[in-house]
Amino acid sequence: MIILTITPVIYGASGLILGAGLTFVLLQVMVKGKSRKILAEAESEAEVIKKDKILQAKEKFFQLKTEHEKMINERNNKLVQAENRFNQKESALSQRIEENKRERKEIDAIRNNLKAQIDILERKEEDVAKMHKQQVEQLEAISGLSANDAREQLIDSLREEAKTEAMSYINDIMDEARMTANKEAKRVVVNTIQRVASETAIENSVTVFHIESDEIKGRIIGREGRNIRAMEAATGVEIIVDDTPEAIILSAFDPVRREIARLALHQLVTDGRIHPARIEEIVAKTKKQIEEEIVEVGKRTAIDLGIHGLHPELIRLVGKMKYRSSYGQNLLQHSREVANLSAVMAGELGLNTALAKRAGLLHDIGKVPDDEPELPHAVLGMKLAEKFKEKADVCNAIGSHHDEVEMTTLIAPLVQVCDAISGARPGARREVVEAYIKRLKDLESLALSYPGVLKTYAIQAGRELRVIVGSEDVSDKDAESLSYDIARKIQDEMTYPGQVKITVIRETRAVNYAK
Repeated sequence: MIILTITPVIYGASGLILGAGLTFVLLQVMVKGKSRKILAEAESEAEVIKKDKILQAKEKFFQLKTEHEKMINERNNKLVQAENRFNQKESALSQRIEENKRERKEIDAIRNNLKAQIDILERKEEDVAKMHKQQVEQLEAISGLSANDAREQLIDSLREEAKTEAMSYINDIMDEARMTANKEAKRVVVNTIQRVASETAIENSVTVFHIESDEIKGRIIGREGRNIRAMEAATGVEIIVDDTPEAIILSAFDPVRREIARLALHQLVTDGRIHPARIEEIVAKTKKQIEEEIVEVGKRTAIDLGIHGLHPELIRLVGKMKYRSSYGQNLLQHSREVANLSAVMAGELGLNTALAKRAGLLHDIGKVPDDEPELPHAVLGMKLAEKFKEKADVCNAIGSHHDEVEMTTLIAPLVQVCDAISGARPGARREVVEAYIKRLKDLESLALSYPGVLKTYAIQAGRELRVIVGSEDVSDKDAESLSYDIARKIQDEMTYPGQVKITVIRETRAVNYAK
């Protein structure tokens, strides 16, 4: 551009063509120079790229070569190792073959030695057989009996003698075992009963609340009976206010409710403020107090018996037993007695006393649940014990003490027996007079229904039944069978505490008159 600008100035208008030509020439020169330069640059770049590619190819070649040599070396090493292992195995196999050859030679030597000894023994055996035959022939000649006859006579004699001695020995063992078993069983039961004694509490469904004067009755009843209705609604106890002087009767089958009502009435009478709101407040406080007392009784019972690790809910149920009775027998006292009896009897028999005592205490836990499911109390108690992680032996003893569940441990029959001992003691449980008389009549009527029975007498509060039969109609053997049949029928058809002894009396009377 500079040349184009300067040229017209120097040469003027006439030199325009010459300037343009020069410019074109210069442009061509410049273009050619740039082309050469571009070509040179391209060639140099191509050379650089070519050298780079050659270097990369060489590097790749050396890398592949190195990997190939490494792979070949590894394969050679593996081959060498395999060859070494093969050589070692071949060497070991050669040693084993040599050892087998030596052992075979030793076995052959031993076999030859044994064969020689066997030959010697066979010859000696033949000599012994010849000598035995000679002795037998001499004995046969002396005794006049053949060897077979003598052998049979000896075997028969030994067999009879052994049979007689065995029968005598068996009878002696059975008699001794029978006497010892009865004696030992009686000793264990008597010792257990003698070592454990507890008070018996007789309770009923009525509690008498004593008051100082009859004026308080009107205050308890309230205007139009609102106080007594509020009291009955809050406690669930029927309150009977009659003409009995200085006494109010609280009636309910639940002893806990009766105790709550009694304590609440005592606080209300002492305080003097008796109205429905105050009644509800006092009853709520008394319920809380009773619940705390129940837990405390359960804890104290567990501590007294040395039972540890009971679930808090089981402890509460044990305390609740204090307010429950069974046939007039306080349930907590009964359970404590069964626990002590079970522990003593388990100790006599060499069993686990702690488990026995635990099962004895919890065996009637199903009688005091918070709800009332339609299950036998033994099965319900077993389910409660399982729920609160008691041991399987304890759960089985609880569930099987009335035979609802099969016994699987030795503690189970112990708890059942001790439960019967505690409940069957005279005076332990109260029985309604009408039911008692009916049970005695049923016992006598059941025995009279058998042929040959003349009279029956239920004695010892129904614990023994004496049956008098005619000597002409019933033989001695029939008397034993009759006693067994009556016992089985009583056991199947009647309900009774403890056990009933059946005594069949058969006598022959000879009567004459002197005139």
